[in-house]
Amino acid sequence: MATAKVKSKTQFVCTECGGTTVKWQGQCPHCRAWNTLQEFNVSQGAASRYGTASRPVGGFVDTSGSLQDLADVNIEEIPRTVTGIGEFDRVMGGGLVKGCVALIGGDPGIGKSTLLLQVMARLVAMKRSALYVSGEESATQIALRAQRLQLEPRGLTLMSEIELEHIEDVLRTRKPEYVVIDSIQTIFSSALDSAPGSVSQVRECAARLTRMAKTIGTTLIFVGHVTKDGALAGPRILEHIVDTVLYFEGDQHSNFRLVRAFKNRFGAVNELGVFAMTDHGLKGVTNPSAIFLSEYKSSVPGSAVLVTQEGTRPLLVEIQALVDSTHLPTPRRLAVGVDGQRLAMLLAVLHRHAGVACFDQDVFVNAVGGVKITETAVDLALLAAVFSSIRNKAIHRGTVIFGEVGLAGEIRPSPRGQERLKEAAKLGFSRAIIPRANAPRTPIEGLEIRAVDRLDQALDIMLE
Repeated sequence: MATAKVKSKTQFVCTECGGTTVKWQGQCPHCRAWNTLQEFNVSQGAASRYGTASRPVGGFVDTSGSLQDLADVNIEEIPRTVTGIGEFDRVMGGGLVKGCVALIGGDPGIGKSTLLLQVMARLVAMKRSALYVSGEESATQIALRAQRLQLEPRGLTLMSEIELEHIEDVLRTRKPEYVVIDSIQTIFSSALDSAPGSVSQVRECAARLTRMAKTIGTTLIFVGHVTKDGALAGPRILEHIVDTVLYFEGDQHSNFRLVRAFKNRFGAVNELGVFAMTDHGLKGVTNPSAIFLSEYKSSVPGSAVLVTQEGTRPLLVEIQALVDSTHLPTPRRLAVGVDGQRLAMLLAVLHRHAGVACFDQDVFVNAVGGVKITETAVDLALLAAVFSSIRNKAIHRGTVIFGEVGLAGEIRPSPRGQERLKEAAKLGFSRAIIPRANAPRTPIEGLEIRAVDRLDQALDIMLE
C-alpha cells in the first residue's frame, strides 16, 4: 500500500541567521542582511520528527524532562577520547566527547577527508566502533587513500550512501561510537522535494542526524562545503545546531595546514592546530613558531616578529611590510593575514602621533605562513614593520613585539603577556618591546624587557 506523501508548505530561510519568513523579501527581517533568503519546503509533519521524549543536554541526553534546580544538578567531568593526533585533540578541547556533533569546513582538497580518515583509523586501532559515510567518494577511492596513507583498514566500516533514511537505519541498528558524514551537502531526505545541497535538505538532514547522535550517544562529525568567500555553505543555522565548528586554513600550495576552532561547547574557542601535509597524510607540528619563522634568518627592513596568542598557545609570527611610493591617485592598502580596515586606522595613528606620513605611499602587509591574526596585539608589531620599511632600516635581530595601539597613540596591554614572553625567551629571542602594563614583576632570564607607554616612544627604541 502506497504511503501518502506528506504535505509541505513553502518558507524562506535566511542563510546568515537561519530566520524564516513566509514570503520572499530582499532583506532578512531578522538580521537585516540583503539577498540571503532562500526557498525552503517544510513538511507539515516535521514537528513530530523532533517531538521525541529525549532532550539533549550538552553532549548527553536527559529523557526525564523534569525541572531541576541548578544547584542540584550533578556535575561530572566530561569523559573524552584522545585520538593520539595531538593537534586535532587540541582544537577539539582535549579529545572527542560522547554525543558531540562537530562540523569541519575548508576549501576542496585542503585535507578534510584525509584528516578524518586518519582519526577514524586511530579510533579503530583503539577497538572503538567507527563508521565513515561518504556521499562523494566510492569505497574503492577511500580504500586507495587509506593505502596511500599507510593506514590499517581492518575494522573501519565504510558506507557510500546519500539517502538520509538509509543512514538513519544503519545508525539505529549498529549504534557506532564514531561517525563521519562526508559531506553533509550530499545527503538528502526523500521526504523533501528539493535537491541535495539545498538549504532545506542541509537543514533537515543536519537536524535529524544531530538528534539521532544525541539520542544514541554517537560522536558525529560533519564535513561541510565552503563558498568562494570561505564561509560554510548552506544556512547559518547549521553552525548553531552543532557543538563544535572547525575551519581548515592555509594555502593549498603550501605543505602546512591550520585547523582553527571557531565554536566549541566542550573546550576553548580560537584554538589552533598546525599540521604538515606529507606523503603519509597530515602530521601534527609540535612547534608551529618554527614554521612561521622558518625564513627569518637575518634582519631585513620591513620585518618584525610578533608574539600572538591563539587560544592557549603563544605563537611567534613574522609580520612583513613594504612601503613604496605610489603612482596612483589613491594609495593602495593591502593586508594579508591581518585586518585591512585596522591597518588603515593604524596608519592614521602613525601619522598623527608619530609624525610618519604614508598618504603618498602604497602599504602592503603580510603575516608570514598563511596564519590569520585577529587579535589587537598585532598593532605594535605591524606599525614597527611599516616604520622599518619607511626608514629602510632593520629592527635589531632577536626582538619580539606585541601590544595594542590606541587612537590616542597609547600602548595598551595584551592578555597573557607572561606566556608570550616566556615563549619568546624559550625560542632564543633576547629583547621584547611590550606595553608597560605587561612588564613582568620578575626578570625573565635572557630576555631584555623594553616597556613603553606611547607609540612615539616605542618607535624611538625599535631601530636601536
